[in-house]
Amino acid sequence: MASLRARALSGEKLIGALLRMPSEELVEMNAIAGMDFVLIDCEHGPADLIALRQHIVLASVHNVPVIVRVGENDPGQILRVLDQGAEGILAPHLDTGAQADALVAATMYPPVGTRGFATYSRAGRFGEVDPGAHRDWYLENTLVLGMIESPSGVANVAEIVASARLDGIMIGPADLAASSGSGDLPVPDAIAAVNAELERAGSLRMDIVGTRAAAEAAFAAGADLVVYNLASSLMAHLRGLAAPLD
Repeated sequence: MASLRARALSGEKLIGALLRMPSEELVEMNAIAGMDFVLIDCEHGPADLIALRQHIVLASVHNVPVIVRVGENDPGQILRVLDQGAEGILAPHLDTGAQADALVAATMYPPVGTRGFATYSRAGRFGEVDPGAHRDWYLENTLVLGMIESPSGVANVAEIVASARLDGIMIGPADLAASSGSGDLPVPDAIAAVNAELERAGSLRMDIVGTRAAAEAAFAAGADLVVYNLASSLMAHLRGLAAPLD
């Protein structure tokens, strides 16, 4: 089965769901519903590694790859997440090319990066894989994504996406709006500028949306991956269910 990175780079349009722990049942429900991937949030959700491992294992039962949004560019956390079998990392708050380079270094095995090498973790089937094959698979198939969430990130997007082996970007619209002031580009213009640079550079673009219509619009506008903000989608559905009956 092709990896999530291979599918994205081949031009396949992929759709997933962003969810926060603990939500094992939601992982399984999204897998059964047919999502291409699950994005587990360890930035705004509890970053408990044991619970995260359980979520990754459950997703793997259904052959659904997991991307983990780490809390920060923490090489130790990134290593542990990947050792448990995540196929991708999404790192928040990339503001400079140097930060993008550091993310790649933490995520990739040598000679590309500096990730510690071991095959006795879950990702290495507890030592039952060939070390060379294991290294080569993760060098080729680990999906490395960053988030641009500030005017600084917008201004430096060209140097960020120029970082070797950074696969793509997701814009964080809430943080971008919160961090933008009167002297900065209006948020819609900033988003358009980032997306234009992603297209120019041939980088993957992942959009976060709340509805099916927004997902379709994102794909039509050039997104390669779209992820539903599951909390927003579920709350909209629940509000509809709880609305007073006529």
